[in-house]
Amino acid sequence: MSHLMDFTKMDRGQITVLGSGVCVLLSMHFTVQLLSQHLFYWKNPKEQKAILIIILMAPIYAADAFVGLLDIEGSKPFFTFLDSVKECYEALVIAKFLALLYSYLNISISKNIVSDEIKGRKIHHSFPMTLFQPHTTRLDHKTLKLLKWWTWQFVIVRPVCSILMITLQLLGMYTTWVSWVFTIILNISVSLALYSLVLFYHVFAKELKPHNPLAKFLCIKGIVFFCFWQGVVLEILVALGIIKANHFWLDVEHLEEAIQNVLICLEMVVFSVLQQYAYHVAPYNGDVAKKMRLKKHE
Repeated sequence: MSHLMDFTKMDRGQITVLGSGVCVLLSMHFTVQLLSQHLFYWKNPKEQKAILIIILMAPIYAADAFVGLLDIEGSKPFFTFLDSVKECYEALVIAKFLALLYSYLNISISKNIVSDEIKGRKIHHSFPMTLFQPHTTRLDHKTLKLLKWWTWQFVIVRPVCSILMITLQLLGMYTTWVSWVFTIILNISVSLALYSLVLFYHVFAKELKPHNPLAKFLCIKGIVFFCFWQGVVLEILVALGIIKANHFWLDVEHLEEAIQNVLICLEMVVFSVLQQYAYHVAPYNGDVAKKMRLKKHE
């Protein structure tokens, strides 16, 4: 047992993998803790199903990054596959978050349920959406359906692009210009999905305030933001020659992937803790209702 825990006999690669593994377990611990609380107080299946899918994002990202560390010398299609798993789940989470907001406001597109209080509200589009939509539109069933489509298109576009990207890489046809085409398509797609969420939030900020939607959205956006931009920063550092493979056991390309994966494992612990606050079980266990009744008596 002492031999197993002797860190002095481990190389840097083994210590890195071990530390990242601990982070994955912590991320899973905090998520399972929150998940079990929601399952115990299963009061609103429509809302809580969406919440469970959203909070699983952190451990799925962490586990995905950890798999990348275990086979860090894998091929380019392998890493594209791992990135695709993360981003396809991200697409589902964004769609489920909009569904959660719809549920908070008692909106049902399929059942054509839109309360009279929110019909006719003004929606102000910003550039570049004003090139395709009027600057100001009125909220109705058709507009809500459009916002839902803008979100769900990413759920379709992301997996289709992933399959095509991996196929082209395996066939040796994934050239630089093809890579740029996919990058542009995916950035437009995810931007449209996030734009619809932000637009919806601005229109219903007052009604959504008791549900703390900003903290919920920032948990999702934070995961996506950190994963994307730190990847960009690492690529720049490699291009500038700041990150070098001289003192490590990996070549520079695999070293970049390793650093990205380690950072994701660490960050997902933080986000799994933040989700305890953003998606807490209080609205479903009766605590909120008790506080409201106490305030009325006061």
